[in-house]
Amino acid sequence: MAFTKKILAFLLLATLVRVSLGAVHKVGDAAGWITLGHIDYNQWASSKNFHVGDTIVFEYNNQFHNVKQVTFQDFQSCNGASPIATFSSGSDSITLKRPGHYYFLCGVPGHCKAGQTLDIMVTPASLRPSASPLSAPNYSSSPSSSGSASSPAPLPNPYQSNASSLQVLSVWPALISLAIFVIGFAY
Repeated sequence: MAFTKKILAFLLLATLVRVSLGAVHKVGDAAGWITLGHIDYNQWASSKNFHVGDTIVFEYNNQFHNVKQVTFQDFQSCNGASPIATFSSGSDSITLKRPGHYYFLCGVPGHCKAGQTLDIMVTPASLRPSASPLSAPNYSSSPSSSGSASSPAPLPNPYQSNASSLQVLSVWPALISLAIFVIGFAY
């Protein structure tokens, strides 16, 4: 019985460690997802390391913008008519579930052509914890471009929209308390 409790405690802690590996990336850092300011989102993305399990957060005024995940071909032609997924809350948290290229654009007419596009490359989950870029803003003042991304074919919808990525952070004290309780109970 005590052995079973120790195994359960170990599995709970292993789960907590695995969850803690995902970084939270706020798209555009402090500026967010906008058309003003000439933010080059692909330059922003090139300075980040995206791994499976990370979360990207799009923050924007949903009266003027949205987020559409599209295929590579639609990304290149700024076509948001047939998106893989559409997000429009103004604060969209998207957990990256598979490795590969992911393409986003704003579907409001003219915004994609103005540079409101994002191409990210997601690599398999890393065994090392990564720091959240929310604590280290990276601003770009260079004109935006659509980039020269290439990919053989996009993957199926790898995202799960959450209400807020910051809600995950508020769960940590309860999870740690639970882990301490289970470990203490096992002994």
